[in-house]
Amino acid sequence: MTGALGALVAVLALGSGVLLAGAIAGSGNTIVTVRLWDDKVADAYKASFAAFHESNPDITIDVTVIPWSQYWTQLDDDVAAGRADDIFWVNNSYLTDLADDGTLMDIDDTLGSRAKNDWDRAVVREFTRDGVLWGVPQLSDAGIALYYNKSMLAKAGIDAATLETVAWSTDPAADTLLPILTALTRDSSGRAPSDPAFDASAVTQFGYNAGNDLQGIILPSVGSNGATFDADGAYTFGEEGAAQAIGYQVDLINTHRVAPPASESNADGDYARDRFVDGGMALFQSGLYNLPYVFEGAEFEWGVASMPAGPSGRVSVTNGIVAAGNAQTAHPEATAKVLDWLGSTEGNSFVGASGAAVPGVVAAQQAYFDHWGGKDVDVAKFFEVLADDAPTITPPETANFAAVQAAYQPLLNEVFAGTLPVAEGLRQAQDAANAAIAAK
Repeated sequence: MTGALGALVAVLALGSGVLLAGAIAGSGNTIVTVRLWDDKVADAYKASFAAFHESNPDITIDVTVIPWSQYWTQLDDDVAAGRADDIFWVNNSYLTDLADDGTLMDIDDTLGSRAKNDWDRAVVREFTRDGVLWGVPQLSDAGIALYYNKSMLAKAGIDAATLETVAWSTDPAADTLLPILTALTRDSSGRAPSDPAFDASAVTQFGYNAGNDLQGIILPSVGSNGATFDADGAYTFGEEGAAQAIGYQVDLINTHRVAPPASESNADGDYARDRFVDGGMALFQSGLYNLPYVFEGAEFEWGVASMPAGPSGRVSVTNGIVAAGNAQTAHPEATAKVLDWLGSTEGNSFVGASGAAVPGVVAAQQAYFDHWGGKDVDVAKFFEVLADDAPTITPPETANFAAVQAAYQPLLNEVFAGTLPVAEGLRQAQDAANAAIAAK
């Protein structure tokens, strides 16, 4: 293993902004390219593919990391131009068009219909369309929970156990979240937003990460209010229940000043995470996908609690990621071998053992729990919200998603920035999204 790992080529930064994460060196005459957006999983893949290469010296694997902000636009362009990688990551929001357009390999035909028996059932269901599985499960994001800064809670006199009973509500009498967020927000003079002299332009510690974050904030809030973001092939986030939930989050930013301004979070999807890691935020609602960054970056004691409940309880989003095979690959046999490896316990266990993500292969998941258990990190809260009888809300699953998101996202940004009234802005955004679906 050491020799194979030592054969990894140096990281190359390409002028286009695409990062070639690594190529497994060797004398192989077939190159299989793999594209993803997570650099930490890419590191795990390099180790995994080194092991693969030992048994398959005739196959060289190139791993390319493209940042999330560029990933889908680049993939769409490359698919259209016939230059997409042999294998690339897909989430369920973009599955519909890729599957329906004939871009993806049928995994049942490629690996056999029994292969799926070893994979996370929720991810298999998520990526099965019209009875066909369109990717090999790689990651399961589990649910959403609440990272917290222990010293900030202690300084505010808040017992961490209190977070397990906190709930948000549009009824002030029932809203136990806002008082906690107010107590956890401070300006440069140490004043809370409840102080008339509070300086919202000089906040040094925010209470929470309200913002236009679909997976971490919007979907859990909408679901916890008993509403939907999309249903039956159309968008519904402008309807009353969803609008109430989103409006609550907007008010946390613009009325109560307990969350960073949208001018920051709209422009940088990692702003809230980085603010928490840097010690400028007390509570950070997110998923396991940010755990490695919190663990490596935070220089303070932190913990994980359940996410706040809403009027309908705690309703989390859960999302999986698959490695999809390019149906137009010039190397179908070699690509199938790599997909088979990615779907094996040994191949996927590198992801779990690195702590980067929960593997999509069931037998490989224990490696993930062993990794974090060995570091005294309890990940139970991310899974408790997904108990067998717990309701969940799914990410959008509509056609033409790239165009749909491009249509509604700028309007949602304005809503969170307070430049569009919530009800009016959400209705405009919903109408724009549904028009984009109809235009396909």
